[in-house]
Amino acid sequence: MQRVSLAATLIRTRWLVRLPIPLYRAGLGVLLGRRLTMIEHVGRSSGEPRYVALEVVDRPDDRTVFVAAGFGRGSQWYRNLRANPACHVSTGRIRRRPAHAVLLDDAGSAEVLARYADHYPKAWAALQRMIRDVTGEAEPEIPIVRLELAEH
Repeated sequence: MQRVSLAATLIRTRWLVRLPIPLYRAGLGVLLGRRLTMIEHVGRSSGEPRYVALEVVDRPDDRTVFVAAGFGRGSQWYRNLRANPACHVSTGRIRRRPAHAVLLDDAGSAEVLARYADHYPKAWAALQRMIRDVTGEAEPEIPIVRLELAEH
């Protein structure tokens, strides 16, 4: 029997990973800092607003945020952004800023992840372990999304 890490168990607990969303929606995202972000996107089938809270992988400037689809291209939020890249981003002091999602190719994703690994080696190692535990894949694919925020 494969032993699954506590982090992998927690990340699969829907109510737990969704805890930041009410804070962002209430305008309290500043309490979560700049390392997390919430993306409001549109459901590709329902047309209804959907929300996901994710770790910021890179933020090279005030108008660009990179996030990872740790569970691959099958993640619902990733599929929704592929169908409709218009979204809103909340992070730090930024609240519900219009944005456009750009799904990076494999080379672009690898470049962003290499920078993340250089800046946060312990976090990168933990993230890889957790994703391997959840997906069961030895080398899981981690696509990156660049969120281009509109000027305020």
